[in-house]
Amino acid sequence: MSRKVALYGLLCLLCVPFVFPTWWMVTSSMKPISEIFSESLLPSEWTFSTYETVFRMQPFGQQYWNSLYIAVVVTAGTMAVAALAGYAFARIRFPGQNVLFVVVLTGLLIPSEVTIVPLFQLFQSLGMTNTHWPLIIVPIFGAPCVLAIFIMRQFFIALPPELEEAARVDGLGRAGIFYRIALPLSRPALGAVAIFTFLHSWNLYLEPIVYLSTPDMFTLPQALTQFVDIYGGPMWNVQLAAATMTAVPILVVFVVAQRQFIEGLAHTGVKG
Repeated sequence: MSRKVALYGLLCLLCVPFVFPTWWMVTSSMKPISEIFSESLLPSEWTFSTYETVFRMQPFGQQYWNSLYIAVVVTAGTMAVAALAGYAFARIRFPGQNVLFVVVLTGLLIPSEVTIVPLFQLFQSLGMTNTHWPLIIVPIFGAPCVLAIFIMRQFFIALPPELEEAARVDGLGRAGIFYRIALPLSRPALGAVAIFTFLHSWNLYLEPIVYLSTPDMFTLPQALTQFVDIYGGPMWNVQLAAATMTAVPILVVFVVAQRQFIEGLAHTGVKG
């Protein structure tokens, strides 16, 4: 019993560096700006006016919707592409399969900063700047999808081949095996892909700055930089209120879905 108490005590102590920044962000968003950097852990006077100021200074509701729908579309598209490509690399034998997979993996080695200028020129020539299309197309069909493809490939490799053999005996073709057998069994891996893809899209910062120029089109990470006073100085309590509304829902989603996230990643190293 004493060992268990000591273990829980140690875990609570180790949680402090991770929990305290979130606690400070939430409580500081309700403080007057003069108390932001004080030693007090709680506001002397709780105020929620900063949350009203967030919506008054920026079209924050529209920006919240922009981030939400882009993240949902990117997540759904990435899951579809990663599942199809991962299954093809894991289960379909074709000439140059391993070489092509290595070429795909090199996408992980290329920083987004290297490709953003030519991509900007491409989308500008297509008239897609200051639209959300670059923030949707590039993550789904570009380097950000590579890790998702790798995770799905590793999961499909670990599936017993007897499942496909039994499906063929029952008369299923390749498409039927994928949609009726492989895809339903890949829910843990798809869950992991969905979580980290959603988080990546939600937190995307560089690309929105490059492609978007009007406040109504901004996503949340870009919008957080716009809460300044008339002299260009940061309005700390307002920025923290906006950051709280941005971060807390994602923390809740991750806490609720963390078991499936860990289970999905655990399957990627079983075989292959």
